[in-house]
Amino acid sequence: MNPSNLAGHGSVSLSRLRSLSASRLVRQNLVLFIGGLTGGVGGFVYHALAARALGPRGYGEVASLVALYSIGTSVNLVLTLVLARYTAALQTDGRAGAIRHLLLRSTGLLSLPAGLLLICSVLLATQVQGFEHLDAPGPVIWLGAAVAAVWFLSVPRGILQGTQRFPALSLNLGGEIVVRTSVLTLLLKLGLGVSGSMIAVLTGCLAAYAVGLYAQRRLLRQPSETVHMRSMLGFTLTATAGTLGILFLYNFDVILAKHFLSAQQAGIYGGLNKIATIIYFLTLSVSQVLFPRVVEAVARRGHPGRLLLLSAGITGTMGVVTIAAFALVPRLIVHVLFGSAFDAAIPYVLPVGVIGLGLSLDNLLVQFFMAVHDRLFIPSLALACVLLAASISLHHGGVGDVVADVAAVVYGLLLLLVLRTVRLMPRLRPEMVAEPQAVPEPA
Repeated sequence: MNPSNLAGHGSVSLSRLRSLSASRLVRQNLVLFIGGLTGGVGGFVYHALAARALGPRGYGEVASLVALYSIGTSVNLVLTLVLARYTAALQTDGRAGAIRHLLLRSTGLLSLPAGLLLICSVLLATQVQGFEHLDAPGPVIWLGAAVAAVWFLSVPRGILQGTQRFPALSLNLGGEIVVRTSVLTLLLKLGLGVSGSMIAVLTGCLAAYAVGLYAQRRLLRQPSETVHMRSMLGFTLTATAGTLGILFLYNFDVILAKHFLSAQQAGIYGGLNKIATIIYFLTLSVSQVLFPRVVEAVARRGHPGRLLLLSAGITGTMGVVTIAAFALVPRLIVHVLFGSAFDAAIPYVLPVGVIGLGLSLDNLLVQFFMAVHDRLFIPSLALACVLLAASISLHHGGVGDVVADVAAVVYGLLLLLVLRTVRLMPRLRPEMVAEPQAVPEPA
């Protein structure tokens, strides 16, 4: 190849690099990625500390409780999505007063269900202890308090995501996990064990909620504009289905493993699940940025398909790089995260990495469907959840069997979601993302 051709190729590559660096989507992803990476690293430090201090058996309890916490946070994720979607639409029209109303009204509406959850966690603690083979019911009560706290946290986070204030959201996401991990370190030294792991989760949520409210101080000075919150009900149902489905896919396998496998194997699988979710949480910022950007693009007759393809490319690239690391140094990854007691997990590090990438792409497409308020993805997601529970219940001879069950379900779902995306893309219209209408203030 002659020098002029080399120069031409170099200038094209440089031009593409500049184009990517100038992309608002890429910049927003980078900002939120930093917070997500901080949270992800902190989250794995949290699990590593618990695993090393408590061993496979004790960590099996922590992993199952965290899985229950993740399922309990479905309300958080649903509300975050609902508020982000409507906040994005209101932000497009410059209606800050309506956003203020969403923040205050949502906080008030959460008080009663959060209180009921605390009562239920006390009343049902012994039953949960028996099903999950826990040593004591106390951690279940702390778990209930943590879930109630994270419900409230959804309000400031949804507003931050919807208004595309990604630096503040990034700080909030990372800060929660830093506080959680720091508190866990202290409580493990004090000998609080499994209970300490749940108290640390609660403390992180409370700290993030306080920081999130502080970030809304300017919004709270705006005059209020009341909106019909009932108009959000239709999307709330869609968001609930999508959120619960994804949560189910990356948590219920741990709960079933704890029930069907031995205590040692359940602890090993709990560690593998956390390794799989490295890619999921590493790429989570991509879907968080995509969601309000798709709402904005559809409302303004932009190019949501282009946003989705770019986001899928970012997710795929990050996932493949991480999987390559899993393939090269699986032993190092297991030892750094969990110690030599988890050596039985080493052969499965690469397969669970592939599962993590599939789950990330599943989540990205589900977020896209929810942003445009498409409900026809729900039957496919529901089928995947049923198949996951059924396959593990019927096929659980060991850790490898559960890994194979999850992989088959995750990639079968991905195929169905891609087919739905191809059919949906030409049919997107602005009315699909219409915002709630304002109503007069009461006299």
